[in-house]
Amino acid sequence: MSRYLLGRTIALVLTAFAASLVVFVAMAVLPGDPAAIILGTGARPDTLAALRAEMGLDQPVVWRYLDWIGGFLVGDFGTSYTYSVPVADLIAQRVAVSLPLALLALALSTLIAIPVGVLAASRRGRAADVASMGVAQVGVAVPNFWLGLMLVIVFSLGLGWLPASGFPGWEAGLRPGLKALILPAFALALPQAAILARVTRSSVIETLGEDFIRTARAKGLSGEAALWRHAVPNALIPVVTIMGLQFSFLLAGTIIIENVFTLPGLGRLVFQAIAQRDLVTVQSLVTLLAISVIVVNFLVDLAYAALDPRLSRGGAR
Repeated sequence: MSRYLLGRTIALVLTAFAASLVVFVAMAVLPGDPAAIILGTGARPDTLAALRAEMGLDQPVVWRYLDWIGGFLVGDFGTSYTYSVPVADLIAQRVAVSLPLALLALALSTLIAIPVGVLAASRRGRAADVASMGVAQVGVAVPNFWLGLMLVIVFSLGLGWLPASGFPGWEAGLRPGLKALILPAFALALPQAAILARVTRSSVIETLGEDFIRTARAKGLSGEAALWRHAVPNALIPVVTIMGLQFSFLLAGTIIIENVFTLPGLGRLVFQAIAQRDLVTVQSLVTLLAISVIVVNFLVDLAYAALDPRLSRGGAR
């Protein structure tokens, strides 16, 4: 297990380093002069040169990368060109919205999908299976921005139960904050729940056909007991994989939903920083999101080893 953990940790560090390098190079080769964009087309050449020097754009690319990654490693992400505040402060403010939103959406997705998937598998071919998988098929096809608009029309404009947009801030209290996140979380969660329910159903059906399930039934275990004691736990590995991928998507892919609900999260910050050519903010944000995906995959690998210790033997899966 220790060799497995060490190998995964080394892979995590190397992948994170490669991701930071790819993001920096991609931002460096983009066309356009950030200083000219900030100052406008009528700026004087000496003013442009001074701003480029202040931004470090007159330095060699290698030196700029080392300077940036050195600061990044100690939490100094630089200063936003647009907001003139430390990028770390901007990100900290937006994470307070995006992270709870992603966690709430993941929790809703899991709470909906796993019972539905297990129910469909245990009723394979029956009305409950056909109906639940039919709804799941529709859920996979529905875009989450359209679903978000429908939720706003029904629950905000129609019933008046929840706010249609905006975020009051956690300083206003837990209840107002959660009320502002419920509809966006459902808009993110329902399509993901549809995918997860289909994966859960397939995995449970496959596990139910294994010899150890037949052995358990032959020893007198009831169908329900064999399902919940043996089939569901052994069917969780592919489900955990999808959950890990979904969390990465939910954290990094909230740009549209945060704009639909006017939430001041990471998605909106990325969108605004790209539109305003705020390179320091964009490259720090994208790198952080990439690292979050890598860390989630690392945790999924650890979950694999916990669910099936055979995977960690020999130091490799």
